[in-house]
Amino acid sequence: MLASKLYSPTLREIPADAVVKSHQYMLKAGMMRKLANGLYTFLPLAFRSIYKLETIIREEMAAIECQEILMPIVQPAEIWQQSGRWDVYGQEMFRLKDRHDHEYCLGPTHEEMVTTLVHLDISSYKQLPVSVFQMQNKYRDEKRPRFGLMRSREFIMKDAYTFDIDEAGLEKQYQLMYDAYTRIFTRCGLHFRQVLADSGAIGGSGSHEFEVIADSGEADIVYCENCDFAANVEAVLPNEIKGNIKSDKEKECVATPDKSTIEAVCDFLHIPVEQSIKAVVYKLDDKIVLALVRGDHEVNEVRLQNLYAAVDISMATGEDLESVGLVGGYISPVGLARNEKLDIIVDTTVMSMEDACCGGNAPDTHYIHVNPKRDFGDVRVETIRIIDQNDVCPKCGGIIHLKKGIEVGQVFKLGTKYSEKLGCTYLDNTGKSHPMVMGCYGIGVTRTIAASIEQNHDDDGIIWPVAIAPYEVVIVPANNKDEEVMAVAGELYEALQDNADNVVLDDRNERAGIKFKDADLIGYPLRVTVGKKWKESGVVEIKLRRTGEVIEVAKEDCQEKVKSLLQEFHEKNL
Repeated sequence: MLASKLYSPTLREIPADAVVKSHQYMLKAGMMRKLANGLYTFLPLAFRSIYKLETIIREEMAAIECQEILMPIVQPAEIWQQSGRWDVYGQEMFRLKDRHDHEYCLGPTHEEMVTTLVHLDISSYKQLPVSVFQMQNKYRDEKRPRFGLMRSREFIMKDAYTFDIDEAGLEKQYQLMYDAYTRIFTRCGLHFRQVLADSGAIGGSGSHEFEVIADSGEADIVYCENCDFAANVEAVLPNEIKGNIKSDKEKECVATPDKSTIEAVCDFLHIPVEQSIKAVVYKLDDKIVLALVRGDHEVNEVRLQNLYAAVDISMATGEDLESVGLVGGYISPVGLARNEKLDIIVDTTVMSMEDACCGGNAPDTHYIHVNPKRDFGDVRVETIRIIDQNDVCPKCGGIIHLKKGIEVGQVFKLGTKYSEKLGCTYLDNTGKSHPMVMGCYGIGVTRTIAASIEQNHDDDGIIWPVAIAPYEVVIVPANNKDEEVMAVAGELYEALQDNADNVVLDDRNERAGIKFKDADLIGYPLRVTVGKKWKESGVVEIKLRRTGEVIEVAKEDCQEKVKSLLQEFHEKNL
């Protein structure tokens, strides 16, 4: 490809709404353009990377005999109503009606659709297992689309589904897909971890996420340095921490004027934050729930939502607090009782405290010397806090580490949740009917591209892993006006292509400095420069984008050196 013909309009200024590096660099490097909030057009460079990733996925799906299909984006409301998710999926679902007033949605996911499909065609155990996947656009009306491709309204997803006769079959398919995903992200040159995850709204009995390690990630993951334990923090039940302050004092109400936060109260009372109790009030569907954790801990909202089997979770409003008699900033279970409007749930760690501080249920007041077992009355006790760096591994008691991750894939053991509701059954060898046992497996294709950039960049631009780089090599003639330089650059361009469309010749009539900056911004793994050194001594320069190393070789040896470097990159997944 000649750079003069490449549709890649680079920008000199980063748009103000682009916060994370992948968003900034994909816009600046001319890889995509924003159409509307959360909607992007992919230009040739980005599309080539997407195509390469899809090719890797297709190869690994073929290796486990998962067959490709393509289902409609527009899905009828009836199948979602039958599964029970039409009314509970929420405002993220794009809904529409046709001219006959029939209801449809733009597919945010395809569990209902694929289950309906298999129900139409598969009826006997002899036809199972079935394993299918698709590359398909998905649509979710995100409340706040942000971070470019990390959280957009339209995105490309690879989604796969398996159907088996029993749990043993599901386990086999799940492991096949888990291993295939591991190979896919390894081939993409990504540093990632497979972590235990919560199944969320999709449901099922088990799940793993594939998290790309990056400081810009939205997910918090925890892993142990002593064993193979790794999980999303929302999927972990941390060990209970016993209180280390003993006391038999009676609770006492004290004045705390204008002290409505944990930090302010602890400073005012001269107590450590771990001696305080944090009260957080949620609205779970129509139920007001008072959740209590130790002052230095955070509530695990996913765990809380699962415990109450709630569809929606949000922070309680001032009106919600008033409706159940709570005073914001000064809340505790002391003197309160669970009822139809209000439930009280307390973390297990809180219940082991003996000398704690909590809200006084009146403005400008707090209780001290509180013993929750003695003073809280009728409360629900569960593990509802998020694991943190002060905890130990729940599996082996070893040292844990917390990292930020970007979820790029997830695998689920669905069981019979959808097959039962949608009548997707098979007949066994005795003629008895059973619901098929399902699994589903997703990869965010466009999100993986963004995650790769988040993990692989510097101040100059993108550092692509070679497997998903839009082009592997750029040839830069330093002086377009020098006919000899242009001729040598052209010779190398023809030689390096070698029947593969992975080389760019930057033939633009620009200064060498601009070409070098654009090459770093776009992130070509190798840059071959034909310039002054070739004129002086017959050598060309090969620069490795990832390390900055410059290798000088004779023009005659350039082709073989480039090929050997690229082969090494592919073999080492660099």
